[in-house]
Amino acid sequence: MRAGERLKNLRNRLGISTRDVEDLSRKIAQDEGNDDFQISNGWLTQIENTDSVPSIHKLFSLSIIYRTTFHELLSLFGVDLTRILRYQFSMPLERTHLAKLEVADESQPVTFPVRFDRGFHIERSSLLSRMVEVWGEVPVPIIQSLDLRHNLYGYIGLRDFMLYPLLRPGSFVQIDGGQNEIQPGPWRTELDRPIYFIELRETYACSWCELNNGKLTLVPHPLSPCTTQQYAWPEDAEIVGRVTGVAMRLVNHSEDYSHGAARLPKRS
Repeated sequence: MRAGERLKNLRNRLGISTRDVEDLSRKIAQDEGNDDFQISNGWLTQIENTDSVPSIHKLFSLSIIYRTTFHELLSLFGVDLTRILRYQFSMPLERTHLAKLEVADESQPVTFPVRFDRGFHIERSSLLSRMVEVWGEVPVPIIQSLDLRHNLYGYIGLRDFMLYPLLRPGSFVQIDGGQNEIQPGPWRTELDRPIYFIELRETYACSWCELNNGKLTLVPHPLSPCTTQQYAWPEDAEIVGRVTGVAMRLVNHSEDYSHGAARLPKRS
């Protein structure tokens, strides 16, 4: 069935005419102060009977009038918003950056890390507190219980080996923006030491940190090929937050370092 026919079915089920849609959309356009939101009788008839594609403004009005989601109307015309996250995961970038995980349709599962180690209990925590073993699909209500909407998310760039092998390039990290003050040591293990996501004005970094005499020091993992870095604080560096969870592949990206540590960048 064509997208226009399915739109017509939605309208008929509600028992409203194309004239009704025109009148209701006029109110939306007036409230928004933009005539692009208005739907004329003739325009809607054309959409329902041809392969024409409506603009985002008119789809917005239709989603309101037809009591459906914007995502569902987009899907009628071949645009599936649930694929956005899948494509983002499949197109890794070289630079470390902040990321946003958006749920387009709460009734659909999304690709996200699942199958935690035995020490993870979802009923005890709203954060990913352990390494993730594999990727998979889980229902959105479970994702929401992990408080996705109230945390920041970062991506470890394919060339960012600062905390390798603790954090592999290509990992996603969950960030608590409320924890942006560096905690002093000592720590019992490297897993206890806080990891921070740092904004460096033109790029980002994910690292252990030390703060002394106005200098922020980024400390690499002992096995990392990277060296210690220093920045003026807070002029050139800002703590975005503390990393509270990680979703990490245990199998390397083929384009990344498929032959193991032999292909890691050398220390300078």
